[in-house]
Order: sequence, then C-alpha cells, then structure tokens
Amino acid sequence: MFCWLLPLCAAVLPVQAETLRIATYDPSLTRDGPGLLLRDLTAGKDRQIDAVVAVIVGVSPDILLLTGFDWDLQGAALRAFQARLAAAGADYDHLYAPRPNTGMATGLDLDGDGRKGGPRDAQGYGLFSGADGMALLSRLPIRTGEARDFSAFLWDDLPDSLIDGADLTPEARALQRLSTTAHWDVPVTLPDGSALSLRSFAATPPVFDGPEDRNGRRNHDETAFWLRYQEGRLPVAPHPGPFIVLGYIGLDPAKGEGRRPALQQLMARMTDPLPEWIDESGDPSSDTADYGDSVGRLRVDYVLPSSDLTVTGSGVYWPVGTEGETAARASRHRLVWVDVALP
Repeated sequence: MFCWLLPLCAAVLPVQAETLRIATYDPSLTRDGPGLLLRDLTAGKDRQIDAVVAVIVGVSPDILLLTGFDWDLQGAALRAFQARLAAAGADYDHLYAPRPNTGMATGLDLDGDGRKGGPRDAQGYGLFSGADGMALLSRLPIRTGEARDFSAFLWDDLPDSLIDGADLTPEARALQRLSTTAHWDVPVTLPDGSALSLRSFAATPPVFDGPEDRNGRRNHDETAFWLRYQEGRLPVAPHPGPFIVLGYIGLDPAKGEGRRPALQQLMARMTDPLPEWIDESGDPSSDTADYGDSVGRLRVDYVLPSSDLTVTGSGVYWPVGTEGETAARASRHRLVWVDVALP
C-alpha cells in the first residue's frame, strides 16, 4: 500500500489502497547564504521547518517535489530534511536533486545594472549557487540512470520560443539557459514494475522585469518546453508511458500577470483535477499561494497527470484552525496533491 489515510478536510474522500499520491510544494526552505538551511535543520529549533514537516506528514504524499529548497553540493541539507521527515513518520528512501540553475554564475551583466555577479546575473535568480532549488523525494524507487536533467538546455534552442524581444545581448542569448531552476524528467518504478515519469520544474515568476517582459517570456517558454518535448520537437524523445507534469509554474490560469498560451495548451492536453480547498466564504478554490494584500491568492503550483492516468482524488492543503496556522507559518504556498490509480 502506497497511500496513508488522513482527513485533510471535509471535502476530501478517503484515499483507496490502490492509489499513488503525488504532490508538489514550495516550502520556502531557502536562506540568505549557503549552509544556513543545513544549520537550521540540524539545530532543530526552527519553527518554520517544524511547520513544513507537519504539513508534509499531514498529507503524506508518496512522491513529493519540493520547489524552494536550497541545494548544496553534497546534498547535506536534503539528507538532514529527509531524516527530520523520517523521525516524524514520513519515510522517503529515494532522493533526486542535481544542481539547479539558481545562483549559477554567468560572468555577464544580465540585468544591465553595470555590475557582474549579482543574483539577477545568474542563470536563475539566486543569492548563491543552489539557492531556492528543487528536490524530489519518493517512496518508490527512482530510476536515476534513466533520469533526464534538461537544466542546461538553452532558451534560444526552444522551437517557437519568445526569446526575441527579451532584450538579451548576443553574448547573453548564447549562454542563457531556459530553466530558471531546472527541468527534469524522472521515471519512478511502480509496484507492477512499470514506470511513471515525473516532468518536474520551477519557473520564474512572470514579473520583476521591464517593458521587454523578459521574465514573462521566459515563464511562458519554461512551460512550453514540456509541450515541445511531448511533440517530439526536441533532440531527445520523451519517455514512453504515463507521466505527470508538476511543480511551480508561477502563473494563474485567469488572475494576475503573465503570458498564458503555453499554460492553457498544457492544461488542455493533460488532466486538470482542479484540486480545491474551501475558503473562508465556504466556496471552493484552487488557489495555491497567498501573496498578501498587494497580489492576493493565485493558483501557481500544479500537478497535472497525463490523460491515460485515472485520477481518484486531489486537493490543496489549506486547512483552518491550528493546522491552518501551521501551514501559514510554513510557507505562503500550500501543498498540492493528486491521487492516481495504480495499474
């Protein structure tokens, strides 16, 4: 059995034994410098980390993509977090977390402020290499030898990209990677021996730029990457069989800023379970993050199964009461999960 029954809210039905729970979550486990997350994890006194652990244990996904988790070369922070989860009753024996693009120096002045080496001059925004990275945790075996890391893929190499007009110099265009954080296609082995591919990524928010809309264009194309991949228009063919696109897309289907065509096309080709929670007015909502009074709540985190998978349940973990206070202390984002039937 690969799912654990927990009453997330009144609207959630019990999970059946023959299902797999896949989730994505931005826990905001990023700090202002390298090694600081490991420090906080090992000290055991950080209330935010305690809250993140409580959220994950409460939902208990079988596969969890973390976006917003600091990477380090030895994977020490991730292993420390793995141990914290295990001590709380959530075991994840399999990890995947290669180096992300965040904080990776380019040697160029990408943001045009006259200086090199700033966080906006990196391949993906980051105060240091690996800041605000990604990590995949799984109770199922990860086929590491078959995993594909597309993080070095150049933006200029994406068919039908929106890089024209992004106001990049020829030097920047020649080295600018598409992925702000990473693009991974990672197969896991299901109980019957077949594979499920996890197409994971975390895009740049489509804001914090100028009239050239560089971040808006890049955000669009980071999602479009999976469309071109599935269409067979990239140098490598996709893994056969069922797959799930998951992660932080950073774009709401209807609200806020951003270029929506790629997201709309992706959602049309996939199954959108419309995971929901019940808001204060009693209405269902699919929002996954609360950006405060200036922006409000948006749906920016997604788990989208391919159409050949049978969805048996879904939700956004946005509880009320004490659990709600814990979730808010953990992150402005909320964990999103989808249950699919095992073959």
